[in-house]
Amino acid sequence: MIVTSEGVCYNPRLTKEIEMARSIVDVRILQREYLLAITRALTAELDIADLLRLILRAAVELVSGKAGLIALEDSNTRMLQVVAVHGIPAPVVDHFAPLLRDLPADEENGPETELTRRLRIVAQKADMGLTQMIRLPLKIGEDNIGVIYVFMSGSYYIVDDAPALLRSFAEQAAIAVKNARLYQQINQEKQRLDAILDDSADGVMIVDPALKISVFNRALSAMTGWRSEDAIGRNHADVIEWENLRTEMDLHQALANEWPLPGAAHLYVEGDLRHPDNALHQSADGRLISLGITYAPLMDENGRMTDIIANVRDLTRYREEEALQKTFISVVSHELKTPVSIIKGYAGTLQRQDANWSPEIVQESLQVIEEEADNLTDLIDSLLEVSRLQAGTFNLEISDDVLLVSIVANVVRKFGSQTKKHKLIIDFPPEFPPVTGDERRLTQVMNNLVNNAIKYSPDGGEIRIIGGVHSEHVTVSVKDCGIGIPDHQKGRIFQKFSRLDNALSRKTEGTGLGLFLSKSIVEAHNGRIWFSNNENCPGTTFTFSLPRD
Repeated sequence: MIVTSEGVCYNPRLTKEIEMARSIVDVRILQREYLLAITRALTAELDIADLLRLILRAAVELVSGKAGLIALEDSNTRMLQVVAVHGIPAPVVDHFAPLLRDLPADEENGPETELTRRLRIVAQKADMGLTQMIRLPLKIGEDNIGVIYVFMSGSYYIVDDAPALLRSFAEQAAIAVKNARLYQQINQEKQRLDAILDDSADGVMIVDPALKISVFNRALSAMTGWRSEDAIGRNHADVIEWENLRTEMDLHQALANEWPLPGAAHLYVEGDLRHPDNALHQSADGRLISLGITYAPLMDENGRMTDIIANVRDLTRYREEEALQKTFISVVSHELKTPVSIIKGYAGTLQRQDANWSPEIVQESLQVIEEEADNLTDLIDSLLEVSRLQAGTFNLEISDDVLLVSIVANVVRKFGSQTKKHKLIIDFPPEFPPVTGDERRLTQVMNNLVNNAIKYSPDGGEIRIIGGVHSEHVTVSVKDCGIGIPDHQKGRIFQKFSRLDNALSRKTEGTGLGLFLSKSIVEAHNGRIWFSNNENCPGTTFTFSLPRD
């Protein structure tokens, strides 16, 4: 015992015990407050990486440690993998990384597990003054989640309730890790399902009971013209507006009639979309978008509808084929009937016994009959060509010295004698090279292009056939000063039975097969055909290219 200058007795041993007792009380209070705060933080954090860093930092600070790490059990391999490190320099972690991989997770929870043994080696060789190590198993019931290791330097006084405090922390941490893993799995599954839906060729849409759109995939965006971000959050009726409904009722009418009904869970709706101002519900070439939508309700355990899943099919091509079949019947019937009627009329006239026709009239009549017979032959040939294309039996008779200049000259001579309002001009450079191809088929292409130029230039004018020579190909263009092609009809110009939808087309003859066959012939020659509206005058320029020899 020592007497101080103030006359107070001082016992160093007693004073140290009192200070230790005070520090233990302070530590207990701080630990409990810290544990409460950490527990709140753990339950709020769902990002697994951030959560693990938070748990590890809290564990190290809770026992005044210097460093630590967390190893979690892999659900597939049942091996421990170190997933978070605190207070250990990266070079040290990298150096000892092989020791921390592929750790067995089924060891007993005693201090001499394989991980403990390996980490003791790390602690000793790291030269960080790490003298003690605390192991906190992360368990929920009998399920092993992983383990926390905290390294310390110097002495650590274990208070009586410290083990219970640490166990409580470890239990809370294990629950938080499990929740974060579940959240991660759910999020990954959602991302996987979103990716599947987004990559689906069919349109997919999900709406809630109030018909508010929550899912709108990429295929449906392509069908309707609505961007996903614009459609999501809108009401179903704002996006799916029917112009023509082909089924008995739409979704809204069905819901008003108490759909879904027992035994009739699915609802099928089909029709053409309306074109609101704020969205492009029309294809680039002006066609209506025909859709078939199958609605399927999702019900909870109480039989209440929670969502409606809509599977959307684009029926536009099907409807176009259906319309083409009708057009085919109409066009072919008309185109066949007209020459047959003319031939029959002239033949009947020539057979009249009460008339004495002059040789000139007989000759003119026979010429008309021959021309109409040629028209019939051309029509039948065109239909046969289409059939061959569809059957894959379209063949070319190739020669390597086809002179496009000669083909153009013959076509101009033929059509020049048939029209007085049009001036046909050939504009080819000298020494235009020959090409390899089918001369008869290429003549057919030129006939179709020049015939169209005349037909769609009702006021006459200049039609210029222009040749171009390039390093790897040659081009031939037919430029007219006619009515041009509207933007909304450009996409279907080369389709079979397609004709411009205007009064002029309805007055002129034609099957709508010329450009379709021309495109097929040019592409069979490894060429390309396209068109553009003229810049300096009305009308259109059709151009095709063929490879040079």
